[in-house]
Amino acid sequence: MLKFLSRVKIEFNALDPRTASCMEFLAQCNSRKAKESNPACEVEVKRKNVAHPPQITVTFVNGVEEAFDATSTPAHHITKMILEKGQFLETEQMFREAGEQWPVIIPEEEISRHAPGTKPRKAEEKKQ
Repeated sequence: MLKFLSRVKIEFNALDPRTASCMEFLAQCNSRKAKESNPACEVEVKRKNVAHPPQITVTFVNGVEEAFDATSTPAHHITKMILEKGQFLETEQMFREAGEQWPVIIPEEEISRHAPGTKPRKAEEKKQ
C-alpha cells in the first residue's frame, strides 16, 4: 500500500473514541510488509488535544493529496482506495514509458465493432 504514497499524516485526539480507523490504518502503515514496499514514505502521527475529528491525509507519489474523515471512513476502505488509485498510477506510468498517449482514447466505432473470430449471438441464444 505504501509503495504508491510519498507521505501519510494521521491526526487524532488520543482520548476521542472515534479513533479506531486511525489506529487500524497506522498499524497497517507500520507493518513490515508496508514499510518494505516503500521505505521512503514518510508516516507522520499528530496527536492533538483539541476536539478535532480524526483525519488521515495521504499524498500519492504523483503529488496528489487526499484527506479522509476517519470518523466515517473505515481503514480498509482507505486502503482499498489507495490500492485502486495505485494500480491506475502504475498503468499510466507503463503507458508513458512505452511512449503511448495517456489517457487511452478508444474511438466509438471500435467499441461497438465485433471482435475478430467471434460470432454474434443469435436472439435464441440470448434468451437462454
